[in-house]
Amino acid sequence: MSQNAPQPLNAETSSSSTTCQNCHSSMPMGLRFCRNCGYRLGEGVAEYTETVRFPTVTAAASATTTAMPGGFPTAAGMGARQMAKVPPCAVKRRKRGMSGITWIFLIMIMFFVVGAGASFFVPRFPGAIRIGTPAVASPRSYFGVNSFDTTDGGVTFDSIEAPGSPADKAGLVGGDIITTFDGHPVSSEDEMMGRLMETPIGKTIDVAYIRDGEPKLTKLTTISKGELDGLGRAFANRPGGRGKLGIADQETVELPGTKLHGARLGTVQVNLPGDMAGLKSGDVVIEFGGTPIRTAEELAYRIQAAVPYETVVIKVMRGSEPLEIPVRMGRR
Repeated sequence: MSQNAPQPLNAETSSSSTTCQNCHSSMPMGLRFCRNCGYRLGEGVAEYTETVRFPTVTAAASATTTAMPGGFPTAAGMGARQMAKVPPCAVKRRKRGMSGITWIFLIMIMFFVVGAGASFFVPRFPGAIRIGTPAVASPRSYFGVNSFDTTDGGVTFDSIEAPGSPADKAGLVGGDIITTFDGHPVSSEDEMMGRLMETPIGKTIDVAYIRDGEPKLTKLTTISKGELDGLGRAFANRPGGRGKLGIADQETVELPGTKLHGARLGTVQVNLPGDMAGLKSGDVVIEFGGTPIRTAEELAYRIQAAVPYETVVIKVMRGSEPLEIPVRMGRR
């Protein structure tokens, strides 16, 4: 019989397999269609049986025999042919990269490691900058004046801050020039603030100052910020109220031909205590209730510190003539 003669539909090549008449591929017994080309094999019932691998059939042989009717190779045959050309050891698995969550986790670990290293080494360097730690201001002593300004020969201030403050008790007034503080010369506002930072709260110190060109000396006991704030609140909420004179627009001036300063009155309001007592615009106040007045700010403070309805003697210069004018204070 010729080799290419058609074979029966279910011709067996072995006890457990059959050969497809179309693609000549070996198939398990009982299949209705060829798994390679789809050709009908017979009336088999094992459509979904497990694929039987034949050890005698290589991938290359299957590829050469896998073809569609007409001699055209099928996709399975072409794939088998390509796989046959590539040795098993040449097939490499694709490397799996790290996910985004993994990168975030690694970055967080690096951040904490770097932060721990910085916190370990930074305190060992005196000049190192500490990041994220707010500077805590250390407590300092307070003088009891509104502010300090640098001037010739030392530092000065405009007025006392509150009744009973250290400067008030020491007899200082606005316009005094402080030259030494606790035995240390001071020549600028920064130096004065530095001395207050170094001075323990509650310490009594010597203060040298100049008033009207004459050097003077006094003793002053510093207080804390809390104590000074308490004095300010007590003054603002004083039950009897604060004094009122009825003047405005005063300014600090120097008396001609002297080293004396005072507060020149601007507006004297009509029918208020100052006007009723005889004060006039242009008068230069040099003393208020026995306290020297050397700045306009000091005069404003002393007026408010006066007790309402009490009589205060005000010394003024009207031109070249000194006058003492008693005034019954009003109330704000």
